[in-house]
Amino acid sequence: MALSEDVKQQIQQTYRDVLAGKDIRARYGQRLMIAEIARYMGDITENDGQRTSPAGACVVEAGTGTGKTLAYLIAAIPVARALGKTLVISTATVALQDQIVHKDLPDLKKHSKQDFTWTLAKGRGRYLCMSRLEARLHDEGNGDSDTMPLFLLDGPGKEEPGTRAFFEDMLASYGSRKWDGDRDHWPDQIPDDVWRQVTTDHRQCTNRHCSYFDSCAFFDARKDLDDADIVVANHDLVLADLALGGGAILPEPENALFIFDEAHHLPDKALNHFAASVPLYSTRQWLKQLSQALGKMQPFLTPGTQAAKTIDRISSASRELDVTLAKVYEEAEQNTGWEFNEERRSAQWRYPEGALPETLAELAVEARIATATLTRQLGAMVDELQTAFDERKASDVDRDTAESWYPVIGSFHSRAEDQLRLWAAWSDNPGQPAEDPEKSEDDAARQTKRSGPPAARWAVRQRWEHAEDITLYSSPVLADNLLYSRLWSRAYGAVLTSATLTALGRFDRLKARAGLPETSRFVVVPSSFRYGEMATVEVPAMTAMPTDDSFTDQVVSRLPNLWAGEKATLVLFTSRKQMKLVRDALAPEYPELITTQDDMAKGEVLRRHCSRVDEGLPSVLFGVASFAEGIDLPGKYLSHVVITRLPFSVPDDPIEASLAEWVTHRGGNPFMEITVPDASIKLVQAVGRLLRTESDTGRVTILDRRIIARRYGQLLLDALPPFRRIIEP
Repeated sequence: MALSEDVKQQIQQTYRDVLAGKDIRARYGQRLMIAEIARYMGDITENDGQRTSPAGACVVEAGTGTGKTLAYLIAAIPVARALGKTLVISTATVALQDQIVHKDLPDLKKHSKQDFTWTLAKGRGRYLCMSRLEARLHDEGNGDSDTMPLFLLDGPGKEEPGTRAFFEDMLASYGSRKWDGDRDHWPDQIPDDVWRQVTTDHRQCTNRHCSYFDSCAFFDARKDLDDADIVVANHDLVLADLALGGGAILPEPENALFIFDEAHHLPDKALNHFAASVPLYSTRQWLKQLSQALGKMQPFLTPGTQAAKTIDRISSASRELDVTLAKVYEEAEQNTGWEFNEERRSAQWRYPEGALPETLAELAVEARIATATLTRQLGAMVDELQTAFDERKASDVDRDTAESWYPVIGSFHSRAEDQLRLWAAWSDNPGQPAEDPEKSEDDAARQTKRSGPPAARWAVRQRWEHAEDITLYSSPVLADNLLYSRLWSRAYGAVLTSATLTALGRFDRLKARAGLPETSRFVVVPSSFRYGEMATVEVPAMTAMPTDDSFTDQVVSRLPNLWAGEKATLVLFTSRKQMKLVRDALAPEYPELITTQDDMAKGEVLRRHCSRVDEGLPSVLFGVASFAEGIDLPGKYLSHVVITRLPFSVPDDPIEASLAEWVTHRGGNPFMEITVPDASIKLVQAVGRLLRTESDTGRVTILDRRIIARRYGQLLLDALPPFRRIIEP
């Protein structure tokens, strides 16, 4: 669709209106980004609503201060509406998701003549399930309940005192509409183990058959999804929808224009989403819980009925799987080169090239068959229980029994399916490219032939005081096939944006890891920051390199001089161990000055830091990787970033090791092709903490002399923003 004059006028007028309404000036980078996105979307050709032009994405790297969100909203909304497509905006974090929904979109509508609607989309697991909350309170109040407690899977139930009062407060808040049932809107952070007890997933939810359906927080939040012009989601939800075939939760990819904000997270999110694991001992304990549940359920079923027979088949399949898992555990325990040390109670073993020893490979196939049988029988039981909800069909199970047991059996079925993904991945030919074990034939037909590394396979053995376990893992090494087949080849259009999409000044890393189509467009939008005037990057004289034993001692001796005279300093480490060693050495001499990110919750750490600065007191933050990307301290709250060492990846990461192995076999240099580009992105993100607005100033200090002493160091230094450099000899 070539951009019509009307759409062009809408985009231009909207930008003028917003600038005037907010009393801000136009930014060159923002204007360029608007034009690039609009041009890309306008060049997509279609026939009867279906894209006919080759698959391709628009990739825009735009640094802090560009105003990315406003740029893509102004460009994409008029085009999406003209095309009749839903605009799906996906973020990596809940915080940005909420900012777009509650601030950016209302702001744009207020200051423009554009008329559009939007809604927020989160996964079911972010919302309260009233059925589970009621059951939780019921189970606490009645230990002799006739039905199977819905929380059997949650352990022995050793809640802290006051837990019942907490759940009652939750019920009262939701009932009075003081709270909308969204976990992220509860006034305090809810621990994962507590929240799991009052939420659900698609396997346990009875949907319209639930007695609380009309007051369900999840479905209430979803009611506007089909009619909204804009759906604000997150990467995890998009990936979950794609795993279900696309269009199950969100609009079908063919009818959507996607914008991925913080797009540099997407490949790793995809890997995490399609990874699989099975803890062997814990799974055998889980099978015992399944047996207990079936025993409690059996009295509610009429002997000789299909439902009763299915229970017997589930029991038989469960016993067979337990026997197989015992053999897998024994084989993995006795014939793996586990190496423990005094500091760690866990050991890891990666299978080179994904190749399993012959005996273990045979057992993996056996476990896959046994797990598939159990999954199939649990699925049959789910179907039996669902039939009881349909008044038009005859059922062996009465409705009350179905309502009580559907969530329980659904939970077991869901976990069995998750385990089957691991065994399917472990049974594949390791010489084949890494694929999603659930991928359909349609996906395969859409996919261009792409050769890639075999899936990474590894095992971790953990020891505790009175128990131990061995967990088996599988993960794709690259997300390129997954994202290409499920997303890029299907989406009507897609825009990727972030402040860090290039590595060493090139998009090659993103292209490879995200599987972006060859016809994609790539652009770097210039920043409005005057880096040379606003900040310096300094490399002080250090006699020790990070690989030397004396390096930590030198960091300890240098830091006080570096933060002297500064009001707000952030010191970034690549390991918690080193961070704690440095803190322990300096804290006695500088009481109250240093706060590490592990001292308290992240929000409280930042609040304490800002409070000290507001009081005119100096403050020093110590942090690791998450503080190198995920904090925003503008103006006086941060004037100095100290990077202790270059952020090279941990060498024992099994996915990175598998990728390096593959690159080596292809004749490449994994250090220069993987490690250095990865470090470049992390380093740019770290120094990006310093300048958050056009009025910020400060300095970056890098204590790792490899950045000037090694050949690759110059590449890393040149990839940083053009700060004024001060290099000590």
